[in-house]
Amino acid sequence: MTARQRPRRKRIHLAAQVPGVDNTSRPWIEFASFEHLARTAERGLFDFLLLADGLRPREHEGRIDGVDVVGRPEPLTVLGALAAVTDRLGLAATVDATFNEPYELARRLATLDHLSGGRAGWNVVTSSDAFTGENFRRGGHPDRSERFSRAAEFVAVARELWDSWTPDGVSRPFAHRGRHFDIAGEFTVPRPPQGHPVVLQAGDSEEGRESAAATADVMFTRHGTLEDGRAFYADVKKRLEKYGRTPDDLRIMPAVTVVLGATVAEARERAAGIRRQQISPQQALRTLERIWGVDLSSYDPDGPLPEIDPVPEPAIAQGRPRHGDSVAVAEKWRALSKEKGLSIRQTVIEAGCGRPSFIGTPEAVAAELDACVRRDAADGFVLVPHLTPGGLDEFVDRVVPLLQERGAFRTEYEGATLRSHLGLSGPAGKG
Repeated sequence: MTARQRPRRKRIHLAAQVPGVDNTSRPWIEFASFEHLARTAERGLFDFLLLADGLRPREHEGRIDGVDVVGRPEPLTVLGALAAVTDRLGLAATVDATFNEPYELARRLATLDHLSGGRAGWNVVTSSDAFTGENFRRGGHPDRSERFSRAAEFVAVARELWDSWTPDGVSRPFAHRGRHFDIAGEFTVPRPPQGHPVVLQAGDSEEGRESAAATADVMFTRHGTLEDGRAFYADVKKRLEKYGRTPDDLRIMPAVTVVLGATVAEARERAAGIRRQQISPQQALRTLERIWGVDLSSYDPDGPLPEIDPVPEPAIAQGRPRHGDSVAVAEKWRALSKEKGLSIRQTVIEAGCGRPSFIGTPEAVAAELDACVRRDAADGFVLVPHLTPGGLDEFVDRVVPLLQERGAFRTEYEGATLRSHLGLSGPAGKG
């Protein structure tokens, strides 16, 4: 095979997420913290920085969860400020499609895309729990299918609004009449520099996979291991064809954590220490309650797991997502607890409920990340630092140079827009 015939090496896409809820984070209201993370991500040549969000503090049995982050500012406002202190880094906001309206949000996203020179992204989410609706006149908590249906139409309407201006600056009236929205008028903001801001979406469910294949530019997932990742990657990518899209039209990027050490043993010890800090006795019980679906406050976190089975329709959850098949998870955790003689807290620490982790030396982590992308388990990764705002620095300083040496990551930005960083030719469905 000649050099001209040899396929181009698949490169890694990297992004960073600012946690919206994280018991190791300090109050999220100081701009200096956001600026530090953004500058570090841009120094590391990341595709984008994602701000997570929630429209109400997490609650548990009618009380605000004591481990929830305090002070959660509106993300698009923060990204507007970050646009002024960064030059190339993509700026993505998590914005709820259940309790917002298309015209208002499309206008704000188009404005950010103009102010940043084409670097805006929108992580589309639906309300995750019944508590949130109480903050809004609409109230209540639509069922899952209704939330997905509204979100899909919401994205479609936003794209109609962005397309209502021609590329050469001519405004045209718009009109949309659908199940959830009935609006008509004229959009106030010219067509965004990217055509459409990049649309991001998370979800491992059947509905989430299908929705991402139809409408998303970037998809988040929890599948970070090689074999699980390859199966998920292949499944989602093959769904694109039915929507007239190619595998290169969607980037799949698992959210992961990274813990480094001079040796593997040191990295593992650091990771264990981080988990111990993150999972307090109180947090361990609440994690278990989200699986079992009942009040477990009378249980000793240093004692054994409950012998009772999880309930199928827990009132305690009020719409909050559970950790997959609760019965299967409970059985798995009981087996782990019995095998290693672990208490409730030790089991939660050992098993975890969060995102995949890459733990090891910088060289080992760089090799593992590269292997996952080269073997089609992912197109890249969204790093979620366990400490803020300095939790990204070590990865940028110690792992990024190794990825560059391997030819697995860019050595400079090759474009100015988020869409160009991701290697996307146009908005989803536009080619």
